[in-house]
Amino acid sequence: MNGSSAKYLLGEGVRSMRENRQMSIASVGVLMACMLLIGAAVLFSVNMNALMGYVKNQNEIVAYVDLNATIEQIASLETQIEDMDNISSYVYISKEQALEESMQDLGSSAYLLDGLIDDNPLPASFRIKVRDLERLTETVAALEETPLVYQVNAATDVVTVLLDISKGVNTGGLVIVAILAAVSILIIANTIKVTVFNRRREISIMKYVGATDAFIRIPFLVEGVIIGMISAVLAFGLLWVAYEYVLNWLGTSQSSWLLMVLESMVPFSSIAFPMFGGFAGSGAAFGLIGSLFFLRRYLKV
Repeated sequence: MNGSSAKYLLGEGVRSMRENRQMSIASVGVLMACMLLIGAAVLFSVNMNALMGYVKNQNEIVAYVDLNATIEQIASLETQIEDMDNISSYVYISKEQALEESMQDLGSSAYLLDGLIDDNPLPASFRIKVRDLERLTETVAALEETPLVYQVNAATDVVTVLLDISKGVNTGGLVIVAILAAVSILIIANTIKVTVFNRRREISIMKYVGATDAFIRIPFLVEGVIIGMISAVLAFGLLWVAYEYVLNWLGTSQSSWLLMVLESMVPFSSIAFPMFGGFAGSGAAFGLIGSLFFLRRYLKV
């Protein structure tokens, strides 16, 4: 195909959109809404995974050491903790450090603990971070079975709930994306169907004068791709504006929980390029597949 032919076919696709502009505008609007919902589902899934990473960084296991443990025994315990494969890092807090931290937490009332300096009842501990939150319960159980560890504190219930939510969001997101992708393809297919019906006489004349099947089909494919791309660009822009609005709203909230969510959310600018690529690619794919879906079934050329 030479340059003049490509220019002609592209122009035919654009002309077809103009002639059926009401249907094209309606298709762009509905397809844009579908892509907005797809983008929202993807963003929600991305941010849920980011929140899980934030929880992983903030959450820690505290393993308290037996009060009567010797220095040698604590060193041996540290080696055992170090050898556990799901532990990414740990910090040892001595009895003296534990008392000092408690006094710092009390601030001006720290003098209340002065009597504990000579007879410190606080235990030493290991503050531990894990690699995989899904194995948190398993890691806590392993620590509880370790000699010289008499108590382990960890927010296992909270982590379990968040993991269940994360899995549900990811699964639900995939289902939503699949359903809306199918709807988007059908929207394009119906638009091309109307266009073919309106140009049926012109198509017959083109066949009589020797136009090839590909030459007849390409303008319709071009129309579908253009509709998909326009919808993708508009949906991307609206999604960016809406996302920034949500971030600004969260920033004005007084809720500590919402502020924690805000802190873990992914800035749109950091994912704008791959998101735009995904939108543009999806729009073009929906347009192409939707056009091919109808043309192969109904366009008898």
